[in-house]
This record gives sequence, structure tokens and C-alpha cells, in this order.
Amino acid sequence: KMAADTSVDILQKVLENEILQSTKVVEEHLDAEIQKLDQMDEDELERLKQRRLEALKKTQQQKQEWLSKGHGEYREIPSERDFFQEVKESKNVVCHFYRETTFRCQIMDKHLTILAKKHIETKFLKLNAEKSPFLCERLRIKVIPTLALIKDGKTQDYVVGFTDLGNTDDFTTETLEWRLGCADIINYSGNLMDPPFQSQKKYGTSFTKLDKKTIRGKIYDSDSDDD
Repeated sequence: KMAADTSVDILQKVLENEILQSTKVVEEHLDAEIQKLDQMDEDELERLKQRRLEALKKTQQQKQEWLSKGHGEYREIPSERDFFQEVKESKNVVCHFYRETTFRCQIMDKHLTILAKKHIETKFLKLNAEKSPFLCERLRIKVIPTLALIKDGKTQDYVVGFTDLGNTDDFTTETLEWRLGCADIINYSGNLMDPPFQSQKKYGTSFTKLDKKTIRGKIYDSDSDDD
């Protein structure tokens, strides 16, 4: 008992010492920074201020440029021709190929509307697949809904149906945000190694299993029933 108490005491002292040491390092670092600022003359401070202002101005200009190109809102584009123009002028584009009669497209719409406002660095579009036969063939779109993720004018990745989103109709906006983050099509601030739907599983959320069927050369719904 005595020996155990002693080892606990030693551990506690080691721990306290570690905390003290790290606090000391932080304090020293802060002192050095404060000293640096104290030693700066007015010209240097002015230059620092100017650099900060320029960075802010640049961020603001970038934001305005994105908004002028139609970022910040989820929009429908009328035709395939518009698609090429829209994709040409933006670095990151998410385009939802949808069909009006497909229920799962409405679920996708709801999440994309939220993400378009949050991630103005990316352009969010939707295009009616039935009015875009050339694009659907060229991009090999066979399942509705499909998101084409386009970077610098090239299609880098696809989100096909809800397979990557936890295979459920009630996936969260965070799950789709994570999936787009994995494709580096948005600036994602969360942890890519920790998909949001993993935590859903822990709490026993019931999952609607989706059927995966392919019909050669024919676009089908991810929520279609077996004939």
C-alpha cells in the first residue's frame, strides 16, 4: 500500500512538473512575442497593419468575385450549353443531375441548398438529366441522383445515389459535406478520417438499405422498385 502510494505521488509530481514545463514554454513564447511587438518601431507596425488590411481586402475581393459568378446559391441551369460555360469560369463545381419524378433528388436538393450558402468557394448547380442526354452519356451518368464533382473543368469524382452517404435516405447535411470534403471540392474543416455517419451507427440509427441495380445504357432511379 505504502509503495503504491509513493508511486502515485511520484506520478503526480511528474505530471505536475510536465504541466509546469509546458506552461513555462507557452509563457516564454508569449513573452518573446510581446517583446518583439514592443521592439517594433512605428514603421514596422504600420507595415504589419497594411499587410493585414491587404489580406482582408483580398479575401473580400475573392468573395465578391465568387458571388458575381453565381456562387453562394444552389441554381438550376437550363441547358447543357450553360453547363460548359458555368464550369469554365469556376475552379470548383458540384453539379446535381436530377429527374423531377425522383424522390431522392428532392432529398439531395435540400442538403445542397444549405451547403451552397455555407461553401461559397464552390459553385452548386443542378441540371435535368432528361434534358441533357449528351452530357449524361459523356459523363457516364447511369443513376439518378448523381453529383458530378468538377475541378478546373475536369470531372474528378462522382457521388452516385446515397451509397457513400451511409446508404440511408435520412443522411445529414454534414455527411454530404464530409463526402464533398473527401473529394477536395469544398474547404472542409472537419476530420476526413471520421465520417459523420459513423457516429450515427453508434447510436443505432436504423438504415434504409438501397438496392443497387444497373441497366446497361439506361438511366435509372436509385429509389426505383424492382419491376
